[in-house]
Amino acid sequence: MRVLALDTATPDTVVGLLSGDGPVAERRHVPTPGERPGHVEELLGLAQALLAEAGLSWPDVDRIGVGIGPGTFTGLRIGVASARALAQAAGAELVPVSTLEALSAGAGLADRAVLACLDARRGEAFVAAWLGGARLLAPAAVPPGELGALAGGLRTDPGGPRPLAAGDGAIRFREQLEPAGFEVPADGSPLHRVRADALCRLALAATPVAREALVPEYVRAPDAVPKRSGTAPGTAS
Repeated sequence: MRVLALDTATPDTVVGLLSGDGPVAERRHVPTPGERPGHVEELLGLAQALLAEAGLSWPDVDRIGVGIGPGTFTGLRIGVASARALAQAAGAELVPVSTLEALSAGAGLADRAVLACLDARRGEAFVAAWLGGARLLAPAAVPPGELGALAGGLRTDPGGPRPLAAGDGAIRFREQLEPAGFEVPADGSPLHRVRADALCRLALAATPVAREALVPEYVRAPDAVPKRSGTAPGTAS
């Protein structure tokens, strides 16, 4: 099965292609400091470049996986809308992938828990945790002061290795995580990025859904709330 997977939940634009039993090919755009995410400008070009390198075209894609978050509101909408449109055009199956699970799975650890931690802005972090493919903590938005309390529930063996925290939220909240018992890789570690190979492997194992059933996993209400139209409170309609 040929699987194309993408994620735009973080500032990075990530696209991966899994074709048969070969390795996953990855294309990524990382915005420079101060640069806005390039999801709209980069996503389709990255995907087309991967297909061209593999000698494939869109009708050759059997399944499209997309990271559904949590993450930035705009990034998630771009990713989900793009995946829906591409799947319809290619006649491919469509599957959702948890961005946090992909971040956790990308660490490649089976002997200790991995806390996926993304900077949620507004003074919070998006977190979830897995151990060897089993989810230990459901996705949630938590304030920095509560991150340390998560360590106890993720360390099943008091004498075993410390749980790992990965993601840009782990970098930002290192001062809360490390004293509580988490290991946080160096800031430049690839473990802090959503990896295409994890996205593709999870997409391969996922169950296809209808296009209208594919929705972002916001976890919390979006930052921007549309204004209500209509008459003012207390006035007749």
